[in-house]
Amino acid sequence: MAAHAASKVIFEQEGIFIHSNTESAEDHDSLTAGLLRILEKDGETLVEYKPLEDTVDPSNMLCAGKDSSSVMAWTQSPREQAHQLVEHQLSYETEWDMINTVSFKRKQSTSEGLANPVHERSKGAFSFNAGDLKSITVKTKGWSCLVFHLKEDTGLPTLHFHQGGSEAFLDALQRFVPLTQSPSDESCLIVSSQNKALSQSFENLLDDATFGLVQKFKIDPYTTTLGGFSKVTNYIFDAFRGPDLVPQQRPAEEVAHLLSEVIPGLEVNQQEEPGFEVITRIDLGPRPEVRRREPVSAEGWAVHMDADGRVQNVPHLKELIFKGGLCHAVRKEAWKFLLGYFPWDSTREERKSLQKWKTDEYFRMKLQWKSVSEEQERRNSRLRDYRSLIEKDVNRTDRNNKFYEGPDNPGLILLHDILMTYCMYDFDLGYVQGMSDLLSPILYVMENEVDTFWCFVSFMEQMHQNFEEQMQGMKTQLIQLGTLLRLLDTTFWNYLESQDSGYLYFCFRWLLIRFKRELSFQDVLRLWEVMWTGLPCQNFHLLVCCAILDSEKQKIMEENYGFNEILKHINELSMKLDIEEALLKAESICLQIQSCKDLPSSVAEILGFNAESGHSKLEASGFEALDSPQPSSGWPW
Repeated sequence: MAAHAASKVIFEQEGIFIHSNTESAEDHDSLTAGLLRILEKDGETLVEYKPLEDTVDPSNMLCAGKDSSSVMAWTQSPREQAHQLVEHQLSYETEWDMINTVSFKRKQSTSEGLANPVHERSKGAFSFNAGDLKSITVKTKGWSCLVFHLKEDTGLPTLHFHQGGSEAFLDALQRFVPLTQSPSDESCLIVSSQNKALSQSFENLLDDATFGLVQKFKIDPYTTTLGGFSKVTNYIFDAFRGPDLVPQQRPAEEVAHLLSEVIPGLEVNQQEEPGFEVITRIDLGPRPEVRRREPVSAEGWAVHMDADGRVQNVPHLKELIFKGGLCHAVRKEAWKFLLGYFPWDSTREERKSLQKWKTDEYFRMKLQWKSVSEEQERRNSRLRDYRSLIEKDVNRTDRNNKFYEGPDNPGLILLHDILMTYCMYDFDLGYVQGMSDLLSPILYVMENEVDTFWCFVSFMEQMHQNFEEQMQGMKTQLIQLGTLLRLLDTTFWNYLESQDSGYLYFCFRWLLIRFKRELSFQDVLRLWEVMWTGLPCQNFHLLVCCAILDSEKQKIMEENYGFNEILKHINELSMKLDIEEALLKAESICLQIQSCKDLPSSVAEILGFNAESGHSKLEASGFEALDSPQPSSGWPW
């Protein structure tokens, strides 16, 4: 009783019927009227149906099982309804039959023959844990009907929403169970088997208490690794033994196997895939020496503007930014060009017109969510969830930065409003935790709501796949990074594979939010503007990863680090990395690979090199010309 008292009602609706004889549905004597709820109780989410009766006979129970003989008969009388709800008809509703037909028979005893009970029932009552749900069939008969199918092949009575409410119920359930339309059956909603890390929006991306972390890792290693990364690596093996068991670590390969399931598709051994190019040991030759330069000053930026405000010598200007970044005074203007908000060949007047149009467009979208009433939002679970996640994230984004510190900070309000407006701009993606990390530096530089939004939109066009539920962007990047590492140092790559670390999960956070959590705030600004130049090749951020690992590989191998130690060591590099050193080495690696005569075509494709000519966007011969305000003739533009 105490547990029931502590339960929280998420959804509740009367007027939900069970038909004991579907052939005579209009016969009121064959209907059971009931109350449908979604409850949170004892840390679990339950779906519960109860007939609306004054008395309950506990001897007459329903019990669903794998075979039809384990389910009891039921028949009830309808109850007067207290209210009626108007239902918005689901766009995908149509006529169809139940996926699984389950018959009901009266059992002789309530204590015998119970096969896989869902939960206790009486006279048509049933309940089940939302985590046990496999699929839902949606039907229409002038009203909506839902049929639940559980993982144990259990069927339950069809629920008839005579007075509407099925859509509101599904919206509420969607907050706890990821439902997607079956690709083979429009009438079926299946519980997505996708990793819940993204469908639940990176719930633990930010700092988390150590308490409960082990249990979270069991359930969701990907999300937990993102959040309490350093804590998880300390406890990673403990997650696979019970609290009462003798401490005994499971083999690293078992942990790696679990991690390989986090992102389906990465477990493929690429070198054994048909048609995959096997990369053998290749002599890349020596790495050339390169040097960094001073940031582009306000004067250096201004000299590239003509009288109408057009940017001149764009390739050369990008070279300068790549080699030294920008002084902070220039960033507010330059980032708009680097991110594609402003066209490089636009005039000053054209940009003013563009800003005016973009301002109108922004506030139209902002008004869309600002004008949603509480009553409307109550029926829009996705918008509610987006708002909740944004509010939680904004309150803990870069709070140690003076720009965002303190209560009622105006910067936090702008972060919130921009992210909510982005949900209107791209409602399919909406908000996923981690996106606030990408927005924060842009707002810090722009100090303007509208300009920040459109620069963020451009950045998200590059990063979009990182946050999609399929995680295709992350799959691709980790596979590409592995390809580059095999080329650069086969010995180190073989060592990682021997330690079940070949999936490179320790680089996941680097790639997901572009080193935002690994570098100081100012270093993040420098790295991002360098990468936005598109120089010296495609996917330069992967070479930055290679450069960092190249600096750490000796220690990792000499200390004979295993799976757990590698994770821990890489995580502890956070805020200790020298970004200028990493950029130097990454550029040097790029030139070393570019000069290789027998470069594998897979590597050339990753970096955007012409495999036949070896040309890239950056030639070594062009570096010295950077002392001159004129572009080098050796550059390939």
